[in-house]
Order: sequence, then structure tokens, then C-alpha cells
Amino acid sequence: MSETQNLPVVAQNNAIQAFTFGDPEPVMNTHDYMSMFQVYWNGTYYEPPVSLEGLAKSFRSTPYLSTAIIYKRNQLVSAFKPNKLMSSKAFEQLVMDFLVFGMGYVEAVKSRSNQVVQVTTPLAKYMRRKQDPKEFLMITENWKYHHFERESVFQVRECDINQEVYGTPEYLAALQSAWLNESATLFRRKYYNNGSHAGFILYLTDPQQNEDDVNNLRQALKDSKGPGNFRNLFLYSPSGKPDGIKLIPVSEVAAKDEFAHIKSITRDDILAAMRTPPQLLGIIPNNTGGFGSITEAEQVHWNSEIIPLQHRIADQVNEWAGQKLITFKSYAEVRGKLLNEK
Repeated sequence: MSETQNLPVVAQNNAIQAFTFGDPEPVMNTHDYMSMFQVYWNGTYYEPPVSLEGLAKSFRSTPYLSTAIIYKRNQLVSAFKPNKLMSSKAFEQLVMDFLVFGMGYVEAVKSRSNQVVQVTTPLAKYMRRKQDPKEFLMITENWKYHHFERESVFQVRECDINQEVYGTPEYLAALQSAWLNESATLFRRKYYNNGSHAGFILYLTDPQQNEDDVNNLRQALKDSKGPGNFRNLFLYSPSGKPDGIKLIPVSEVAAKDEFAHIKSITRDDILAAMRTPPQLLGIIPNNTGGFGSITEAEQVHWNSEIIPLQHRIADQVNEWAGQKLITFKSYAEVRGKLLNEK
């Protein structure tokens, strides 16, 4: 009764009434107390500001996000010059971790004479930083810890505006679009798999039809449906209307969720966050003009994205190693021809 008494009284007049249900959800959550800590010390290591497990799952949430990351990885690996300390496989793992998690790690494996004989790349998903900026540990199976020797591991990280312990990926702003894209796909899959949808409704109202013919038609519709196909509905209403039989398609109902529109909009958000031209990812254009020259798009993307990525990764590692551990081929060397040849 108390809830009923608290309801507002609406005046009885002819004016148009407008109201809303609930309050708007703010983008900045004022009750998010955990954001005050950014990263916190749990007694053994600093907790990452973003769930690394969640980022690993989000990487496979939509093909647009994973393909854009894999494309950048392939470009970087194709230009990398392997050496006796770092192999192409180790560099590939470093790049993959850096692009997905916003940070990667390199470990200097030393001999008994304290000489670096190999540089490996521990998985960033399980790496944690201790209080000392030069000390790290890895979470192994059953939440056991493997502590690395001091200064044997170096962290390559993206810059973050909230903390300087861990890196964060550049596509964080597009995660909502990636999840919406995944949700739209899962909804459509469930829509087809649950078998409750219909291809059309065969509407029969003519009472002059023979009952045996009606039963035969009903059975024929049942037998024609294979597993996984649209289900068809048969409706018999003997009322003798002029239009005795009507075929009513219900495909419009399936289109009301705007599946294609959601996929298109979220794709554009993801590609904008990754700054990757769509023609480089094999996306088919919707217009007749297409996306333009793929060669020009690749060259622009190389100069504006790949080269800066090379410097952001190589400069940090080379400074730590004290030598040119990571070097790259030029675009002309990778493509096997000079850019000015036409």
C-alpha cells in the first residue's frame, strides 16, 4: 500500500502526458569505488587494472577485432629480422601480447657465465609485477607463483592515463561494440537453433476443401521440412472467406532486430579503434565504388600504424638490452620492390 500511496497523482485533463521509466544510466559511474585504486597491491603482486582473462576472451568475441589484431601482428612479424638471441616465434608472441593486452614481456636467459644466450617471451596473461619495478612473477597452474630473477624480465607496455604499472590495449573504447557484435550473432544463432521461428504461414479458410486433402497438405508440409530449416505453420479456419488460402511470409519479424545494421555499426567502431582500413581485412564493400586502392591503403597504414608500432616495441626492448635486439626491414624490402617503381 505504501508504494501505491507514493505514486504521483496525474491530473485529469486533456493535456498530453509524457514520462519515462527509471533514470538515465550515466557513463561515469559515481559509485565505482574500485576506480579510486586503479591497481592495488594484494600482498604478492599488483592486480591488473583490466581483467586479462576478459581481454583474452574478448579477442575472439568478433572476427573484426581478432582479424585487425592478427593483421597488425602479421605485418610486424613479416618485417622483423630474427637473430641468434630472439627468434621470429618469440617476437610474434611479444607482438601478440602487446596488441591484445597492451603489454608484453621479454626474459633474458643467461648462461652460467652471466651471458645472455636467448631472449624469450613469457605469456603476458599470467605475468604480474611486484613492488619492485624490476621484479616480476608468473602465475602457473593451481595459482602457484614462479618468481623471476631481478632485472631478468622487461615489460613492454602501452601508456595508460590512470596508472604506470601495467599497460592497457588501445581498443578498450571499442569493447562495448565488440560485445554487442557478439551478442547479436549469438542471438541470431539461438533464433535459428531453437526451432521456434517460422518460414511462412499457410492460411486456409475455405470450408469447401475436402478434409482428407487438408490432412494430406498438412502432412506434406511436415515431411518437407528438414533438420535446421525454417518451420512452416499450417492454419485451418473453415469460415468461408473470399480469399480462401493465403501465404503469409513472416521473414519481416526476423529482421526487426536489425541484425545486419548492428553488425555493420559495431564493425565500423572496431575498425576505427584499431585504425585499420576495411579492405585490408577482406571486408566486402556495400557500395559499387568499393573502398579504393588496396595498395595505397596498405602503404598509408604501414606508415601511420606499423612503423610507429615498430618504434614503440623495439625502442623499449633495445634500450633495456643495450643492443639492437629488435630490428625491422623496410616496406620495400618486405614487398620485394621499391615504392617509387611504377
